[in-house]
Amino acid sequence: MSAAAVERPHEDRPLIAEANRLMDRNPGYRVEIIGGSITVTPPANGSHARALSRLRRPFVAAGLDGDKTEVLEGLGLWLPTGVEDYAIPDLAVVDVDFEDHLVENNCYDPIAFRLVLEVTSSNYENDLRAKVGAYAKAKIPVYVIVDRKHQRLHVLTDLSADMYASHRVHAPGEVVALPDSIGAKVTLDVDEILKAGQPKAN
Repeated sequence: MSAAAVERPHEDRPLIAEANRLMDRNPGYRVEIIGGSITVTPPANGSHARALSRLRRPFVAAGLDGDKTEVLEGLGLWLPTGVEDYAIPDLAVVDVDFEDHLVENNCYDPIAFRLVLEVTSSNYENDLRAKVGAYAKAKIPVYVIVDRKHQRLHVLTDLSADMYASHRVHAPGEVVALPDSIGAKVTLDVDEILKAGQPKAN
């Protein structure tokens, strides 16, 4: 178990100070710093929230929201890609003692994360590109992306030299088994998740 770092004053962290100002001015927006750049994502729409809700269920059903791990939404993840970099994944499976690994700015050390998951929104390229490298460098064992624009589910695993050696893309109709390393057997129905992520017709 690593010791938690002391939180630094935001005046000494200009990007974090600006990110926090943006969050204060735009309640409900997600503000992240990746690769030294601030990204701002509008609040999730209903179909994004519905997909996330459906995704949470198999993790909870597998017992991952219990004694050893928790399934959490919107938990800050400190990144090693820049001195102020952090991300806020849509969903994460973390060790139950994750609060012992606070770094700063309500973000936690990647060592506590077993899986991160993103449901794409308007800035989908961020999830499919910038975050792939950032999460790999943070040594997150499993990264799952629900790509609503292209109707695919991506599962990235097998870390090697700050990269994911395995990047499998799954289409509707497939059922995907996630690695047991997350702590339990979890399968995702691609069709069900992608349908949940589409706006309902009026």
